[in-house]
Amino acid sequence: MRQAKRRIWAGVICEQVVYNLPDKARNIKDSQPQKPRFDSEEERKEHRMGISRRTHYRNFQANFSPTSLYSTLTFDLEHEIHDFIDARRIRNNFMKVLKRACPDAVIFCYMGRGKATHRIHFHMVSEGIPEEVIREKWKYGTICRIETLRAHNYFNGVDRGQDYTGLATYLFDHWTEEVGGHHWYQTKNAKKPETEPAKEVKVRGGYTKDRPPKAPKGYTLVDITATKYGCIHYIYVALPVKRKYTRRKNRSPDRFD
Repeated sequence: MRQAKRRIWAGVICEQVVYNLPDKARNIKDSQPQKPRFDSEEERKEHRMGISRRTHYRNFQANFSPTSLYSTLTFDLEHEIHDFIDARRIRNNFMKVLKRACPDAVIFCYMGRGKATHRIHFHMVSEGIPEEVIREKWKYGTICRIETLRAHNYFNGVDRGQDYTGLATYLFDHWTEEVGGHHWYQTKNAKKPETEPAKEVKVRGGYTKDRPPKAPKGYTLVDITATKYGCIHYIYVALPVKRKYTRRKNRSPDRFD
C-alpha cells in the first residue's frame, strides 16, 4: 500500500499526517486521504466530530500563546438568559464591541451551561485585548476568571510547554446539542495553520503506530492517533528550552554575625 505524508504547523505543534494512497494516484502534493465509507450515521457523525476536533486544536495552537487571555464570563440576575438564541446574540454583539476597541484582536468564544448551576456562560480566549478592556466592556455580569495562558503545561509529569491540548479539549467539549451550531466561534482574522504539500512516503514498510516519522529538529513525539479509515496523526511539540544553572566557583558561605 502506498502512503503519503503531510506536515501541519500550528504554534509549537507539528502534526504529521500519514494516509494511504490509491495505486493510481498521480498528483501526490494535492492528494487527500481516501473518503471513508460508513456503516451507519453514527460512524459518519463520529468521523466529522474527529475532523472538527482536530481543526479546532490546530487553530487554537496557531493563534494563542502565553500572551493570550482566558476569560470566563457569567450573567447576573438582571441580565440572566435562558436559551442560546439570546446567548448567541449577546456573544456576537460583545465580540463586535471588543473588535471595535481592538481591531487586530483574535477571539475564540464558547457557550455552555454550568454543571452545577445550569446557567449559561461564556468562555473566551483572546489575543491582543488588554484585560482592562474586557472588564470594561462586559456589562452583563461577573468575570469569574481572566488569566494568561500557561507557558508550561504538564502531562503525566512532562513539561510540554505551550501545548494547550488540555484547555482546547475542555473548551471544545463544553458544547452540547442544546447550544447548536458550531462548537466555537472565532474571528475572521484568526491565523490558519501552515500546511505543507503532501509527499509520498519513501520508507520500507511504511509508517505505523509503532514506527512514526522522524521528529523535526527540536521537537518530540507526544501523541499518536490512528483512525480506522487508514489515517494516522502524529503530534510533535517543541519542548521549552531548559535553563542551565551553573555553580559559581569560590563562592563564599553566608555569614551570620
